[in-house]
Amino acid sequence: MPSARSLPLSARPGEVVAFLALCLGAVAMGISPIFVRIADVGPFASAFWRVALAVPVLALWAMSEGGAKALLSAFRSRAIWLAGFFFAIDLFFWHLSILNTSIANATFLSSMAPIWVLLFSGLFIGEKVGRREAGGVIVCILGGAVLLGGSYTLDADKLIGDIYGIGTSFGFGTYFLAVRAARREHRTGTVTFGATTVTALCLGMVALAFEPKLLPSSLAGAATLAALAYVSHIGGQGLLAFALGYLSAAFSSLVIFMEVIAAAALAFLVFGEAIGWSQGLGGLMILGGIWIARPRS
Repeated sequence: MPSARSLPLSARPGEVVAFLALCLGAVAMGISPIFVRIADVGPFASAFWRVALAVPVLALWAMSEGGAKALLSAFRSRAIWLAGFFFAIDLFFWHLSILNTSIANATFLSSMAPIWVLLFSGLFIGEKVGRREAGGVIVCILGGAVLLGGSYTLDADKLIGDIYGIGTSFGFGTYFLAVRAARREHRTGTVTFGATTVTALCLGMVALAFEPKLLPSSLAGAATLAALAYVSHIGGQGLLAFALGYLSAAFSSLVIFMEVIAAAALAFLVFGEAIGWSQGLGGLMILGGIWIARPRS
């Protein structure tokens, strides 16, 4: 099976296609806080079902790329194991953060994931971050602060939730690096299937240990968990893994900020939450940062 790196240029999708995949993935992931809030199970259970329900579909995706060998190769890759472990950290803290602090606080702190990518990209995956990409990330971070800063609140009662948000950013940032490394040798479905299976194993043990209730109590609850798995995970993480085969980890990490824009837009459309001048300015700054960091080719 040829690796993503070894494919001839004529067989590789353009960077514009990869960027569009990032945008669609951001929208899919931006919906996840809504599903987590309305799920009728605890945070660890919802995190577990998010990945567990996705595994069978992702297995079919991986097999369509390389048959049964693709399933086996997924577990021979150190990078895929690390991706699954780091994503388990991300979901573990993300679902706790959503329930222990405001959505604005959780989203703002988790959007700091690109900082970890900037710090570790050169050290762990050999991708040096150029001035253009670093500048774009900084502008996006400032834009995120403007967009969400007005909603961010310092509250001693929510401090633990804010700490969980920082843990989320670390897990997602290191997940980006691991997936980028894995995509150099494996196709999208194989990477997403392998990483998701590892994540499900990790979160399954956590849910069994800490959750008194694992199963949803209603059909609506089950549908919510299915939507979390098929829309936010398969859609969001699958598109992200696809894009990471062709775009740098530093640039791809800016999907976090597109997710923030998507979440604000969805809050406006679904819940009628007003979008003020600060949200508009922050959104424009984020788009400007992405433009600055874009691949010149």
